[in-house]
Amino acid sequence: MFADMEFLMQALEEAKKCQPTVTAFCVGCILVARWPSTEGKPVILARGYSRELPGNTHAEANALAKARALGQEELSTLFKYANSDGLDVDSILKCTDVYTTMEPCSVRTSGLAPCADALISAKVRRCFIGVGEPDDFVKCEGAGKLKEAGIEVIWLKGSEEECLKVARRGHDGSIS
Repeated sequence: MFADMEFLMQALEEAKKCQPTVTAFCVGCILVARWPSTEGKPVILARGYSRELPGNTHAEANALAKARALGQEELSTLFKYANSDGLDVDSILKCTDVYTTMEPCSVRTSGLAPCADALISAKVRRCFIGVGEPDDFVKCEGAGKLKEAGIEVIWLKGSEEECLKVARRGHDGSIS
């Protein structure tokens, strides 16, 4: 549980990098893989935060995009894998836990694909969540979608207030 909170705190640091806006949350995400060649020791595969990449992007989608952009050499180095021919990011994602400061979205008003769907497509193992998405913009059912798809959802208690405070930066009309 201690390591899980540490990874959530790292995701919170990612969220703090977000450019605040009155119309969206500031969310951070860390993808942590536990691959056989690392003997189950966690390896950070990728990090992401909302609006980090062009196109009104969300934290989980950004972390997944960055993970998928890793080359064979980078994957081999990360996972101490001598034969990189057999190493691919899709296999690694199946051994990956997602640490996100806010529940992955289940609907996007922009028309982009929801993060819950992207995580389901990636077949991640588990999703650790700091706080549920409030109904400020949409009714979120991301955790439910993940569970229905067979992804274990774990709510990390004790950080909800901090995750929500960072998420709502800029919602008071002042962007700083």
